[in-house]
Amino acid sequence: MAAAPRSLTLLALLGAGALLFAGCATATPTSEGVSESPAATEIEIEAGWLDGGRQIALVTWGSSGCIPTASDATLQADGSVAVTLDNGPDDQVCTADYAPRVTLVGVPEGVDPTQMVGLVVTDNAGGRGETDLGGVPGLAAGGATDYAPSAGWVDAELIALLTWGSSTCAPRVESVEASDPSHLDVTFVTPPADQACTMDMAPRALLVSVGDLDVLDPSAGALTLTLTGGDAQFATPVEVAVVG
Repeated sequence: MAAAPRSLTLLALLGAGALLFAGCATATPTSEGVSESPAATEIEIEAGWLDGGRQIALVTWGSSGCIPTASDATLQADGSVAVTLDNGPDDQVCTADYAPRVTLVGVPEGVDPTQMVGLVVTDNAGGRGETDLGGVPGLAAGGATDYAPSAGWVDAELIALLTWGSSTCAPRVESVEASDPSHLDVTFVTPPADQACTMDMAPRALLVSVGDLDVLDPSAGALTLTLTGGDAQFATPVEVAVVG
């Protein structure tokens, strides 16, 4: 903070000669030190395993209408994974809410999902965040996906859910109910009959909130999701175990 201006009362009492002398005084030169770079904005992140250990669900908080994408994921020498997020163009129009968003990150070669992995996340806005993702026995990175739905704990109140299908017709959750502490019924919104979808096969990730439900804590035991509704993919209910 700059120093407050000195009082002129004393100068007025000293007379014109003193004022003239003061006017000839040399100003103290301003220091020209190197300016410090602004501190990086902290990114709040959580993460969970999906697709048998082939993918990571990376959760950040912000506009639900502007979900970042992972432009790079690299295994570092110290065993951590560096993830770069792309927040999209500066002029994109985003909703004015603050919500958890899930970004899919492919697990780099050499990562062992059965062991704890450190994640270091940066974005193109100068943000940075870190978290540790605990290992899960039985998971394995690499290899071809089986295109089956999968689910993983992100934190004690959020589950990431991965399905496969058209990239333009991702399922949306209509309701989530706990039939008992170890089972959740997830019902998807029925799409309109005339819905047109692209003919691709893409991973689609969404988040299921369980904060208000009486379900097992991630450390207390296995939780199973029963997926129903939506399109023909879930006309017959599909059960998915939540890992993590």
